[in-house]
Amino acid sequence: MGHCVLLTLAALFTVASTQFIPPYTEDCRAQMYPPNGPTFKGGVSWYTVDLDLPPSKRWSAVITDKKTELVNMIQAIRDLANAFVPSGKLIELVDITLPLMVDTLPSPFGEEIKGIAAVSGIPLGEVVLFNIFYEVFTVCTSVVAEDDKGNLFHGRNLDFGLFMGWDVKNKSWIISEKLKPLVVNLDFKKNNQTVFKSTNFAGYVGMLTGIKPHMFTLTMNERFSLDGGYIGILEWILGKRDGMWMSFLTRSVLENANSYEEAKIRLAQTKLLAPAYFILGGNQTGQGCIITRSRLLSLDILEIDLKLDRWYVLETNYDHWKEPLFLDDRRTPAKKCMNQTSQKNISLKTMYDVLSTKPVLNKLTTYTTLMQVSEGTLESYIRDCPNPCMPW
Repeated sequence: MGHCVLLTLAALFTVASTQFIPPYTEDCRAQMYPPNGPTFKGGVSWYTVDLDLPPSKRWSAVITDKKTELVNMIQAIRDLANAFVPSGKLIELVDITLPLMVDTLPSPFGEEIKGIAAVSGIPLGEVVLFNIFYEVFTVCTSVVAEDDKGNLFHGRNLDFGLFMGWDVKNKSWIISEKLKPLVVNLDFKKNNQTVFKSTNFAGYVGMLTGIKPHMFTLTMNERFSLDGGYIGILEWILGKRDGMWMSFLTRSVLENANSYEEAKIRLAQTKLLAPAYFILGGNQTGQGCIITRSRLLSLDILEIDLKLDRWYVLETNYDHWKEPLFLDDRRTPAKKCMNQTSQKNISLKTMYDVLSTKPVLNKLTTYTTLMQVSEGTLESYIRDCPNPCMPW
């Protein structure tokens, strides 16, 4: 037993040390935009989600196009579950239990999930599971910055799949790689007018990344806590349903809030199933913040403050007033590159450079999204981190 503990500690120490040693870290990248080279795996297709359609029909076009990729993703989840519980009882439990949960979800999410299951042919419980994952497993980097002319830019790397099956041969996370073909850009419309835009995974009805053109931009990062998403989900299953699913809240805010301030209030005050960081950008000078949330309340709001020379706010997955976990310090290299870029030179182009620098870019990174609120633009790119590269 003592030998195993020593080996584990040695492995952790090795990973912790490696993240600060080239080539696992590197000088701040430059000239990476337009996206090209080995870290760029492809562009992202656009789809329209018509909010005037019945909820069960809204995702039909997306799922029809991405059915094969979604089936492959769900099969990878099945394989992982069966590796842990070879009898198949875990997936059997998912197929029996989680369909009962779908009718407890707030409108329109339950009906949309039913529609996705119907079009894809995937068992309903497994589509519910796919939508629950992001409440507990998302690791990310988000940044909102203001240039010296008052323009606001918002960028994010969406990292997902930690500890979900390491492919030894290809040195990659199995689930992360299966997710990349599912990345889509979505234009949500009512009366044929854009309400908001998002980068998402086909089959997932919540929102992790989005823009309400000319009003605000929004990303959500997981906040690690002992009182985490597992507790909230268990409470929901047991009948205590007074909290909001994180990604359902972000979608609701993108759809219904009509200003930066309204969005900030809703994100700060709504009770949640899981702790989170909401990274919000507005359309006026100084409008950029990180909202640090417990399940019950807002713990802190850090805002852009040009008087304090704070021209950007940046969040990974740790409270900004604490040091990041020694095994996972993406914050320090990201801030180094932002500071090196400078307020004068920040743009979507240079923000992409920052998000392309290891270990901000890592084996978990599925996509990078760049948003500019004044132009109403959202652009996304599927990413790869060629070896040698940090696993997170």
